[in-house]
Amino acid sequence: MTHRLAVLISGSGTNLQALIDAIQAGTLPAQIVCVLSNRPDAGGLARAREHGLATLEINHRDYASREAFDQSMIDALDPFAPETLVLAGFMRILTTTFVQHYAGRLLNIHPSLLPRYPGLNTHQRALDAGDTEHGCSIHFVTDELDGGPLVAQARVPVHANDTPATLSKRVQASEHLLYPQVLAWRADGRLRLTDHGVELDGQTLPEQGYQWHHPDLADRPAGTQRQR
Repeated sequence: MTHRLAVLISGSGTNLQALIDAIQAGTLPAQIVCVLSNRPDAGGLARAREHGLATLEINHRDYASREAFDQSMIDALDPFAPETLVLAGFMRILTTTFVQHYAGRLLNIHPSLLPRYPGLNTHQRALDAGDTEHGCSIHFVTDELDGGPLVAQARVPVHANDTPATLSKRVQASEHLLYPQVLAWRADGRLRLTDHGVELDGQTLPEQGYQWHHPDLADRPAGTQRQR
């Protein structure tokens, strides 16, 4: 049975497109059962419809509290029976009720090498700090903002002439490769969250997650591992 994904977005949906492409290429054995956005004007909704995907528009501005909004999302998502919920640029802080309802099934991608730079403006913060490498992290979601157990990270070099825009583009390219890979592990039953931490192929991953590299990413920093 094909693994069922629900994708939550707030913007243009570039990571959503990467998942669609991977499914069509046969490298991600999953089905996107719905795409939900808290913004009715999100470009990713049009992207989803172009591919015949079910879409859900739940405007957070229509709700008096985060709790009411999150309960509305639960009510809309549960009929689709998602096995994994994929946060792909979903710009809302989730309540404990939502996180606990989908505990162990909720994944997020963040544009930094967590625990460095949770929150916003990660690329500028990395440049301001003089970092020599940056990247993205995928983690299971808990009540702590961008603080759940790490699954995997992809690292990219920071160049001397980088701007937030050029660095963002390099990190985003790594996101579009890493997210489909992690979700393929999940769809194949290889990845799960346990009381002992994140397990891949029955082995508990280190605190920083799997340090992943795709051979298509340029300027591979030393010490990273290739995809398995």
